[in-house]
Parts: sequence; C-alpha cells; structure tokens
Amino acid sequence: MPLLIAIALMALPFLEIWLMILVGQQIGAAWTIALLFALSAAGVLVLRSAGTKTFREANEAMRTGTPPQGGLLDTLMLMVGGVLLLTPGFLTAAFGAVMALPFTRPALRWAFTAWAERRIKRMRDAAEAEFVARGGRIPPQPGQEGGRAPGGGRVIRGRVVEEE
Repeated sequence: MPLLIAIALMALPFLEIWLMILVGQQIGAAWTIALLFALSAAGVLVLRSAGTKTFREANEAMRTGTPPQGGLLDTLMLMVGGVLLLTPGFLTAAFGAVMALPFTRPALRWAFTAWAERRIKRMRDAAEAEFVARGGRIPPQPGQEGGRAPGGGRVIRGRVVEEE
C-alpha cells in the first residue's frame, strides 16, 4: 500500500500537467491560467476562514473554560481542502473543493470515521495478539463475565488501608 501511494504521488504532477494542457486546448492558455489563479485564491479564502473559525472557537473555549465544541475533523477537512485548492492543478482543486464544500463534508466525515474505527480495531487486535504471544493476559471485555464495573470501568480487587 505505501508503494502505491508513492507511485500515485509521483504520477500526480504529470497528470496535473496533462489536465492543464487539455483544459488549455479547450479554453485557451490565458483562461486556463486565470482559472488556476482563481482556484488558488479560493484556497486562500478557505484557509483563512478555517483559521479564523478555529481561532474563534479556541478563544471562546479559553474564555469560558470549556472544551471546544466545533468539529475538529471539519476544520481539518477545511484546511486540507484549502491547501489542495491552493496547489496549482485541476485534480487537486477538485479534491480540495470536495473537502471544502459544506454539503460534501458530512459524507466524508462518515467515511473517515468508519475507516478510522476499522483501523483502530485492527491495530487493537494486532496489539492484543502480540501481547498474548508474549505471555500476557487480556482482561475480559465489557459484556463478558467479570472484569468490568457496571459503569464500564475496570474492577480492581483489593482492600482499603487507612493510615493514621
């Protein structure tokens, strides 16, 4: 998988240049350059609004003493979308627009959350398998017999010794 990502990243500039040539043949070189500048300007505006939103939420959280309520994933998608829009090219601009548009972010959030949950589960399973292979014992999970308190915390058997 990392090899495929590396190959895709090396091929991206060639694909972008090819797309620029195709668009330039259709609408002309001057309009192509103007469109690329407009997309870059849109990227700057998206980054500026994402930064302002993040700063505003952080400032409000510090003033009130509460944790920030805004979605960190939404802000991250806005910033990545802005950077992709800022990068010259039509393919990166398309991906950036998908990440920056407010009506596409919920679907991306859902897909990313599902991917992250699957990835975390695989990593946990691999870590537990390695732990067991080295002679460790994994306590029972919630819903299994024993090992967890009703509130979900772990039960530690022992006694309280008070010093005087």
